[in-house]
Amino acid sequence: MASPADKSKTIKLERYNSYLRRLHSTKILNSSSKLLFRATLLIVLVLILFFTLNYPPLSDNIPNHAHLHHHHNFLSTAFFTSAGGAAWEKQVRHSSTPKRRNGLSVLVTGAAGFVGSHCSLALKKRGDGVLGLDNFNSYYDPALKRARQKLLLKHEIFIAEGDLNDASLLGKLFDVVPFTHILHLAAQAGVRYAMQNPQSYVSSNIGGFVNLLEVAKAANPQPAIVWASSSSVYGLNTQVPFSESDRTDQPASLYAATKKAGEEIAHTYNHIYGLSLTGLRFFTVYGPWGRPDMAYFFFTKDILQGKPIDVYQTQDDKQVARDFTYIDDVVKGCLGALDTAEKSTGSGGKKKGPAQLRVYNLGNTSPVPVVNLVSILEGLLSRKAKKHVIKMPRNGDVPYTHANVTLAYKDFGYKPSTDLATGLRKFVKWYVNYYGIQTSLKKGSVISGEHPEGSA
Repeated sequence: MASPADKSKTIKLERYNSYLRRLHSTKILNSSSKLLFRATLLIVLVLILFFTLNYPPLSDNIPNHAHLHHHHNFLSTAFFTSAGGAAWEKQVRHSSTPKRRNGLSVLVTGAAGFVGSHCSLALKKRGDGVLGLDNFNSYYDPALKRARQKLLLKHEIFIAEGDLNDASLLGKLFDVVPFTHILHLAAQAGVRYAMQNPQSYVSSNIGGFVNLLEVAKAANPQPAIVWASSSSVYGLNTQVPFSESDRTDQPASLYAATKKAGEEIAHTYNHIYGLSLTGLRFFTVYGPWGRPDMAYFFFTKDILQGKPIDVYQTQDDKQVARDFTYIDDVVKGCLGALDTAEKSTGSGGKKKGPAQLRVYNLGNTSPVPVVNLVSILEGLLSRKAKKHVIKMPRNGDVPYTHANVTLAYKDFGYKPSTDLATGLRKFVKWYVNYYGIQTSLKKGSVISGEHPEGSA
C-alpha cells in the first residue's frame, strides 16, 4: 500500500503566505493610521491658527490699529483664565490680597470696562486687593477692553475671564478668596441697543445679578456689595434735580427697567438674607478709556474724520442736556460707598439681623446741553463739526438728567469737582495718544504732560 502524501510542506507554505498577508495588512493599517493622525493634527493646527489670527472684529465702532492692538493669544488665554489649576489660583490669590493693613479684598465685576478699570486701579493704588471678572463681550470693540486688561495687569490686577451666569466659576472664586466686598459694575449697557438685543439685558442685568447675589448670600462671611444702578431709573420723572426719593416706577427703556428691577432684587436679598447692598445711580460718566458707544466718544471720532454727527432735540424743539460726570469723580464716589458699606449680617445664607440698604446718585449736578459739548470738542480739536440737528427718536432716551447728590455728600463726602471743559480736555488728550492720531490740537487746549492712562 502506497504511503500518504507528505502535506507538511504545503501546510507550512500556506502558513507562511498567511503570515506575509497579515504582516502586509498590518503595515498598511499602521501607515494609514499614522497618515490619518498626521492629517487630523494638521487640520487642528490650521483651525487654531485660523481662529487665533483671523477671528473677525466683533464691532466696527472703532477702527483697528495694528500698531496698538495685538491679536489675542488663544492658548495662553485658555491657560491663564480657565477656572482651576495652580497657576490660575496663584494669580487669583495674589491679585486679591491687600497690601495695606486692614485693606479690602474686592471682587470687581466688569473690571475690563470703563468704570471698572478705573476703580480697580484706584483700589490697587491705595493698597486694597482687587480681582477682576469680565466676559469681554462684543457690545463694543473688545480690543479696548483687552487694552484696559493689559494696563491692569501692569499693576498686578488679574481679570478672571468668565460670565456672571457661570455659577461654578463664581463659586470657585469664592472658594479661593474670602472677599470682603464686591463692586458689581458688569452689565449690558446702553439704552438704544435694547431695541436690537433685549435678551442680553435680561440675561446680564437681571440673571447675572441674581446669580452673583446667590453666591454672595451663601458665602461665609458674606461680602458687602456696592453695585451700579443708573440715572435711567428716573425715566419719565419730570421733577428736577433728580433725588433718590423721587419716583422710579416709569422707566423709559428696557435698560432702565432692568436697572430698576435690580434695585428691587437688591431689596429682596437684603431683606431675606442680610446682604449689605448699596446701589449707585451713575449720571453719564465720561473720560479717558471711556466707552465708544457714548456721544462724546463717537462725536470726537466723527469730527476728526470729517463725518456728520446727529445732535438731538426734543420733540418740542428743546435742547437735550445731560449731567456729564467725570470718571475721577465717579471713582471717588464708588470708593466712598465701599468704605462706608457695613458688613452683611447673614451667614451661610441665613439672616441674623437687619442689614444696610442704600441708594445714591453720583452725578456732577450741572447739566450741559449736548450742543455745548459739541462746541467744546470743536475748540479742542480745532475742527468744525458737521452737525445734523434732528428730533430725538422714541428709543428710550430721556431729554434731560440732573443729579441731586446731597445724600452722597452727607454719607461719604461725595463732591464732584471736574467741569465738562476740563474733563473733555483730558479725554481728548488720551484719545489722540491712544489711537495715534496726528492732529493739530488747539494750542493750550489740552493739559500738557498728562499721562494717557488718566488720573484715576
